[in-house]
Amino acid sequence: MIKIDLITGFLGSGKTTFIKKYAEYLISQGERICILENDYGAINIDMVLLNDLLGPNCELEMVVGGDGAAAHQRRFRTKLISMGMLGYTRVIIEPSGIYDMDEFFDTLCESPLDRWYEIGSIITIVDAHTDTGLSKKARYLLASESACAGKIVLSRIDSMENAFHAKDDIRSLTDNSSDYRHSPDTARHDAISATIEYLNSSLELFGCKRSFLLEKDIIAKSWDELTDRDFLAIKSAGYKHASIVKLPLTDGDDFQSLFYINFRTTETDLRQRISELLSDTSAGNIIRIKGFVALSESTGGVSLEYTLDETVSGVKSPGENRSISDIMKTGHFMEVNATKEGLNIRSTEKPSQEVLIIIGEKLDKNIISGYFPGAVTV
Repeated sequence: MIKIDLITGFLGSGKTTFIKKYAEYLISQGERICILENDYGAINIDMVLLNDLLGPNCELEMVVGGDGAAAHQRRFRTKLISMGMLGYTRVIIEPSGIYDMDEFFDTLCESPLDRWYEIGSIITIVDAHTDTGLSKKARYLLASESACAGKIVLSRIDSMENAFHAKDDIRSLTDNSSDYRHSPDTARHDAISATIEYLNSSLELFGCKRSFLLEKDIIAKSWDELTDRDFLAIKSAGYKHASIVKLPLTDGDDFQSLFYINFRTTETDLRQRISELLSDTSAGNIIRIKGFVALSESTGGVSLEYTLDETVSGVKSPGENRSISDIMKTGHFMEVNATKEGLNIRSTEKPSQEVLIIIGEKLDKNIISGYFPGAVTV
């Protein structure tokens, strides 16, 4: 039977980045895999981000939605049937960040899928910087996508550590005492503990009796430090049967994805627009902005400047200087991945889709559209 893994996680948690690393491990172990992007959005940027995995042992497929959960589930089932005879040893499913877990279990119980597939592992990606002020519906999604997980993998541990060191260096300039430094290990442990506590309290809020333990259920380390042993633990994590009081998400206006196609500007202007939009409360609760933007021709010679959050996310090393003209030698496009905690913009070759996606809760389309004049809105 074909093993099928589900990689869940709230909007912007880092599912796609994790899948790239997990898929690379599986391929290195001789697995023949398919990554199925199971999304409700009309445009799937994550497919573009995974393109470099394509090869003899890795294929990409996609199921799109937008016309109701029932229709989406039918297409999901049909896609799995068509994939069943293609010789994969493992299928990795990346659902939307707004996902009803019942769809996964119900679909795999249907014939003939129950004879072809078996659940491998359910892995939930949880941002180590999870906002503890989530709305009730957002908190429900966090709980429901985590309840059955075999493992919880925390994301952005590396940015947590680098941000601590940067703040520590600032304290050293303003504190004359010799004992200004605090243990980064202690700060890291406290932040991780707070995230796990919030996750467990979210489970309890919706009637789930499960509780996660750091040593048993959580992988909390920089993803660049994950070893084959870590990935083996993830691959064999399985899943748990856990019940949760269901909160129907019937209001389509609560969580949305807005698409802006063919928006062109300079890198400096793009940075400013995204930074202002993320802080504009009248636009709604923007959780993530991702996609690809073409640079306009007026960008030559404008130097790139990076914030602390961009530095710790790996865009560049301190002291490294690049100009837009340098970037334009390798491509006229920028890849954007932004949350309130950090803005990651990097040069890229021409993507197959030139689109920015705004993901969030109770978004005001009119206000957001004003930040991207001239773009085609979907």
